[in-house]
Amino acid sequence: MPWEPSPPPLPARDAAPRRRHQPEMHPVLKAFVCGSISGTCSTLLFQPLDLLKTRLQTLQPAVNGPGRAGMVTLLFRVVRTESLLGLWKGVSPSFARCIPGVGIYFSTLYMMKQKFLVDRSPTALESVFLGATARAVSGICMLPVTVVKTRYESGRFGYGSVYGALKSIYQTEGTRGMFSGLTATLLRDAPFSGIYLMFYTQTKKLVPQDQLDPMLMPLLNFGCGIFAGILASLATQPADVVKTHMQLSPQKYHRTSQAIAFIYKTNPARGSRGDAA
Repeated sequence: MPWEPSPPPLPARDAAPRRRHQPEMHPVLKAFVCGSISGTCSTLLFQPLDLLKTRLQTLQPAVNGPGRAGMVTLLFRVVRTESLLGLWKGVSPSFARCIPGVGIYFSTLYMMKQKFLVDRSPTALESVFLGATARAVSGICMLPVTVVKTRYESGRFGYGSVYGALKSIYQTEGTRGMFSGLTATLLRDAPFSGIYLMFYTQTKKLVPQDQLDPMLMPLLNFGCGIFAGILASLATQPADVVKTHMQLSPQKYHRTSQAIAFIYKTNPARGSRGDAA
C-alpha cells in the first residue's frame, strides 16, 4: 500500500539543545527503510499466493482437461507433494528482490514528489507518471533477481541459492538471461504502479478525511489499497503472464511477440488470466 512520506517535523523552538542536535534520518533514506520493511512483511505474508500464481500461469495448459485445475486444486497439490513449507518456495529471492526493490521504489517516488510537487497532491495523470517512473527504475534494477524468483517459484529449477542462481544464469545464458522478459516486466510493473497510485490517491480524495475519526485512517488506507490493487492487477495481468513465460524460457522466446503468440495459440480463452492473485 503506498506510503506518503512527509518531511520530518521541525524541532520546537523551546526544545532543549540536546534534542535540537539529535541526528535525524534523511527523508529519502527514511522512505527507503520504510518501503523495505513493508516489502518484507508483504512478501512473507503473500509468497504462497505468488507461487500459486506463477505455477498457474505456466502449468495451466498442461493440466487443462475435463476438470480444469484451479488455485485451490494446485494449493493442495503443492502441500501434498512439497509440504506446507513448499508454498514459501522462492521466499529468499523474493526477499532479495522486494527489500531493496520496494525501498528503491519509495525513495524514487519521494524524490520525484519533492522535485515536481511542492505542497500539493498529485493529479490523476501525475500519479500515473510518478508511480510508473518509480516502478520502472526499481524493476530494471532488480530484474535479475526477479528472474531468479520466477524460476524458484516454478519448481522447474534446482538452484541452491540466490547467488548460485545468478551465477548459473550468467554463465549459461549471459546478460540476456539475466534480463529476460525486460519488456514484458516494464509493461506490467510501470502501468501497474501508475494505475495503482492513481486510483489510490484519487479514492482517498473522495473521502472527507477531516471528518473521519483518526482511528479509522488505517482502515481507509487498507480499503483504498485493495481497491486500487484489484484494478491495477486486472489491467496488467496479461503482461504478467508473458513476463513469466519469457523468464522461464528465454531460449524459446527471443521477442515479447513470440511469447504472446504462443500463449494465445495454446490457450486463447484463458492465456492471460492465470487464475491467481
